[in-house]
Amino acid sequence: MIKPLGSDELNPLFVYDTERHHALTQEAESLPSMLLTSQAAANAVMLGGGYFNPLTGYMNVADAQGVCDNMKTTSGQFWPTPVMNLTKDVSGIKDAKRIALRDPNVEGNPVLAVMDVEAIEELSDEQLNDMAEKIYRTTDPEHPGVATWLAQGNYAVSGPIEVLNFSYFQTDFPDTFRTAVEIRNEIQERGWKKVVAFQTRNPMHLAHEELCHMAMDRLGCDGLVIHMLLGKLKPGDIPADVRDAAIRKMAELYFPPNSVMITGYGFDMLYAGPREAVLHAAFRQNMGATHFIVGRDHAGVGDYYGAFDAQTIFDDEVPEGALDIEIFRADHTAYSKKLNKVVMMSEAPDHSKEDFVLLSGTKVREMLGQGIAPPKEFSRPEVAEILINYYRSLNS
Repeated sequence: MIKPLGSDELNPLFVYDTERHHALTQEAESLPSMLLTSQAAANAVMLGGGYFNPLTGYMNVADAQGVCDNMKTTSGQFWPTPVMNLTKDVSGIKDAKRIALRDPNVEGNPVLAVMDVEAIEELSDEQLNDMAEKIYRTTDPEHPGVATWLAQGNYAVSGPIEVLNFSYFQTDFPDTFRTAVEIRNEIQERGWKKVVAFQTRNPMHLAHEELCHMAMDRLGCDGLVIHMLLGKLKPGDIPADVRDAAIRKMAELYFPPNSVMITGYGFDMLYAGPREAVLHAAFRQNMGATHFIVGRDHAGVGDYYGAFDAQTIFDDEVPEGALDIEIFRADHTAYSKKLNKVVMMSEAPDHSKEDFVLLSGTKVREMLGQGIAPPKEFSRPEVAEILINYYRSLNS
């Protein structure tokens, strides 16, 4: 099985030992508390689940800057995006050596993790903007990722953590949320050797479904892991429970039995385009996938990134040998009226735009909102029905 990033074994930071877990829970009640931002809480969940192996906690400023500059921490460990705990106010934890990290996304703000504080450093606005430029390739406050990044605060609290729960993800998505440890174990149980992962923050239309079939066929994969983001999105994106239902229906009807695992992970979307594509590849290696589909404008938003920047970054910027997982590069896929099937547009040179069934996301949302199913060449009717019901519920 493919090795995790940076170690022979996966080292999740969740405390599985019952006695230790109980002791930490008790200790946390007497420790100074810090309320995390949603992004820092999501980082803790990913560290707890083993997705961010081999990291042991939140990065200090030097490590985060190194990652922004050349995708390496000061020790030389490859990592594509800073994993930080930023805050506006450190008055409650100023001289503390150990603190309880509290969850902003669950009522009552329960303790999410216990942390050994190694450093509290203040960053200037200039430093935060410089980091934003490296991560997001823009400092435009209209970019949802930049806006979230800059709103967190100027203090970086760094050090190792021990994670005590998985926030709301385990309770809200019990059938879908899985740690990297659990996915790795299931891949092994199924006897899959070659596994391709597909990232999604949206429902899957016919082109996405066919892209997964193409990748499986061309790579000779035993299985596909559809791995959906379950955390915070930008306004207007379809909520996770609706996406989950739509994807499950599609897999049940249009994939062979025992060929697909439908899973999700607890992270907030960064919309960081190329850098986020590399992050996606890193944690898919940690969960045991051997291949990862990177499509057109992967993890992008608006017009901030070129159509294939998220693919060329693997050639131009990722250090040689940093990743063992292999990238399956996908072009825009669409239904060809000439060939009566979904194809990659780059593989149909004799086609003009009019030969494809192309609908913008805005147009599709309009149709669904009006109770109109997109054409069967664009979306499976069973999937469209679930989405129509969701849009109907918004208007009722």
